[in-house]
Amino acid sequence: MNITMIVAAAENNAIGKNNQMLWKMPNDFKYFKNQTWGLPVLMGRRTYQALKSIALEGRLNIILTRDKKFTAEDSIVVQKIEDALFFAKEHDYNELIVIGGAEIYKLMLPKTTKILLTRIAATFEDADAFFPELSSKEWRMTGEEKFYKDEKNPYDYSFQVWERIK
Repeated sequence: MNITMIVAAAENNAIGKNNQMLWKMPNDFKYFKNQTWGLPVLMGRRTYQALKSIALEGRLNIILTRDKKFTAEDSIVVQKIEDALFFAKEHDYNELIVIGGAEIYKLMLPKTTKILLTRIAATFEDADAFFPELSSKEWRMTGEEKFYKDEKNPYDYSFQVWERIK
């Protein structure tokens, strides 16, 4: 099974603070929806809670948590990565999209083959959640589309595709 991460990260790899995103970028939200629609998405419990504990429509939602008592009516809850992969395979998917948060990204990075990275052209020093640093020995950027800030998107940004070097 292919594992793809999708993330929006600032230049210093900041992705959040107090379990919330640091910016509102409508074009990134559209990109996220287009890239994940119809696919299984894996997220941590806190990411699910940041989504107001509502599953993302049009996707099989899988929540990874150490909390054995945690439940979600609209999602599959697992305690092990292997169980998340099993559920995705059982539903005949050949790709799993990891959507965060920071702990899940770090945990899943060794198993990931592709990263869809929205690079926000800004730095957020007060962030408390970060995307892992990508090693140039393991990853290479294979595509990039740059955009400039506008009335709805307050920062310059680019959609980047990173692939694991084989």
